[in-house]
Amino acid sequence: MASTAQLNALPITPVLTEFTDCMDRRKTPAEVLDTLHALASKYLGISVLGAARFPVRTSDWKSTRLGRDAFLHPSVPQGWWEEYSGMAGREYDPGVMMARSSLMACTWTETMQMLEPIGIDRWPYELSLKYGMRDALTCSVGRRWLVSYWSRQPLGNVLTQPGRILLFAAASFAALRLEQLIDHDPRWMGKAARITPRELAVLRLVSVGKQTEEIAKLLGLGEETVRSHLKKAQNKLGVRNRTQAACEAIRQNLIP
Repeated sequence: MASTAQLNALPITPVLTEFTDCMDRRKTPAEVLDTLHALASKYLGISVLGAARFPVRTSDWKSTRLGRDAFLHPSVPQGWWEEYSGMAGREYDPGVMMARSSLMACTWTETMQMLEPIGIDRWPYELSLKYGMRDALTCSVGRRWLVSYWSRQPLGNVLTQPGRILLFAAASFAALRLEQLIDHDPRWMGKAARITPRELAVLRLVSVGKQTEEIAKLLGLGEETVRSHLKKAQNKLGVRNRTQAACEAIRQNLIP
């Protein structure tokens, strides 16, 4: 791992210029990740975990397939992905959800401190420790791609702001190249739910804790009409109840 002084002196612009020139010549996802790994390991002493393009709807997570929408670097400990994808098919990953809704790149340690997960919500972190992945940095690109790095050491005290900028920028260029390389899949693009203004108005009030009767009075609608709007919104967003619908609408930036 580079020293703090070395990290603060990172020549970000020339490094990224060279990196983007190389990235344009990469022809496969494996080559993209190898190039990203070379940069991360050379300048920051950390490894690339991989990259994944997620569906618009959280409920479509089970459609994610390794080699099609998700790509791992060979440095990832063997067996981790199989356990992770199996668990993610049954439970949600709070760290991933936070990364997708955030503009900042957070280490796993920082995410743990912010979310303070308990019980089943701790499973992603405990699984990572099982495979020797002590910490990681996850970058959200366009809220569709996640690009992650991992380390056997905690990153919070050594990963300075220049280092984060370099890794986030490199992750963005890598995600762009991956988007250009992988086949277009109609299930993944242009599938954002078309929620009507009335449905959005109802969801906004649900998000601040209003019940059906209160929503009806505030919007001047009948209670059955409110329930109908909620049902339609739930179907469009691919969720099972009103709370999930409000959360998904917030995640997709449909409501503030």
